[in-house]
Amino acid sequence: MKILVTGGAGFVGSHLTEHLLKLGHNVVAVDDLSLGTLENIRGFEKNPRFTFIKLNLLAKKRTEELFKKNKFDCVFHLAANSDIQKSRLYPSIDLKKTFMTTYNVLECMRSAGVEQIVFTSSSAIYGETDQRIHEDLGPLLPTSFYGAAKLSSEGFISAFCVNYGIKAWILRFPNVVGERATHGVVYDFVRKLKKNPKELEILGDGKQEKPYAYVKDIVEGIIYAWKHSNDDINIFNLGTQTTTTVTKIAQTLVTEMNLKNVKFKYTGGDRGWTGDVPKYQYDLTKIHKLGWKAKHNSDQAVRTAIKAILKNGR
Repeated sequence: MKILVTGGAGFVGSHLTEHLLKLGHNVVAVDDLSLGTLENIRGFEKNPRFTFIKLNLLAKKRTEELFKKNKFDCVFHLAANSDIQKSRLYPSIDLKKTFMTTYNVLECMRSAGVEQIVFTSSSAIYGETDQRIHEDLGPLLPTSFYGAAKLSSEGFISAFCVNYGIKAWILRFPNVVGERATHGVVYDFVRKLKKNPKELEILGDGKQEKPYAYVKDIVEGIIYAWKHSNDDINIFNLGTQTTTTVTKIAQTLVTEMNLKNVKFKYTGGDRGWTGDVPKYQYDLTKIHKLGWKAKHNSDQAVRTAIKAILKNGR
């Protein structure tokens, strides 16, 4: 198949692109390189079945030209602003980079007759809840602009499916960790401890507890759901049902870096920032029944990610 991966030089996008190439697909990856990097696609950029194009999906005419020049069989849409903290300062970032990029892609798909979209959504759409999160949970009240933009994108994808015969796979996953990350708690902690190995600032009280999924597991889950479900709109939570506290992440990192007597300095409060969801648990019954389970639980995902980042330097 000929596949378009938006955000293809990003953290998850580059891993997905690499996996699709290994499966024998022809892949065109686009990225505006605001968070993604050319370093992320190094190693497979010379593959004859791979093309990279620097493109801002908000540039509607250039995006239309991309679809006209290529007969895509499927779009894996990952392009978004994934820096949730930044969007609190500038909410228009998610309006533009998370929602409008999705709308532009859908419009181009409709015009070009592309019939499949695989959309990477987020646990952030669910907002804050005491319930174990399953796909039918509601009402959905996001607490971040990122979550709101992802939820809005899901709504437009649903409407495009009904009105224009497009088939969709919507994958909602939690915190993803691993090599090539550009931000997030593991990435931030590594940078802080390399700068000052004696003290680590931890946002909140360190008791925030969430599921963390290893990036390669998530990519395999995306592909599995795409291959093994066939409804008009297929929605799955991906990830792990176990959780890890922020303090446990810090302790694991200190151990893996062989550091001693590191002082943890907490900023206080029950969450890292306004809009953060301090605790939640995922229900993965639906994807498990389909036949997929992550290879790593949350603690294992964190440790594996830390080892990979320390080994690769990023």
